[in-house]
Amino acid sequence: MTLKVTEGERGHWAVLRVSGEMDLVTSPAVRQHVHDAVAEGRRSLVLDLGEVRFCDSSGVGVLIAARRLMRSCQGRLRLILPAQGAVDGSHVNRVLGALGVRRLFEVFPDLDSATDERANPLSA
Repeated sequence: MTLKVTEGERGHWAVLRVSGEMDLVTSPAVRQHVHDAVAEGRRSLVLDLGEVRFCDSSGVGVLIAARRLMRSCQGRLRLILPAQGAVDGSHVNRVLGALGVRRLFEVFPDLDSATDERANPLSA
């Protein structure tokens, strides 16, 4: 399976919907989309990872680098990792949890809550 990244907006949030597999070959595309959003002046970014079926260490590295980049420009990064879905919830959520880095991210179950300034992130 390949990777697909679709760009969108919700209010002042840039939204990148990622589907497929985030691995050594495909993860650089996600990194490039994040860098492009920052270069365009976007400082509020949502990565919708609900349709990511596989994520290896290079994919996790891209997510951590995206967090670091957004923090360095006083921006915000939110992840959408649904608790329910194909095969018992988000694969990325399980990987981040297993590696002990899930707590680094603001995680939301859907786009509505991820782009709502009043919504609280899911607990790690």
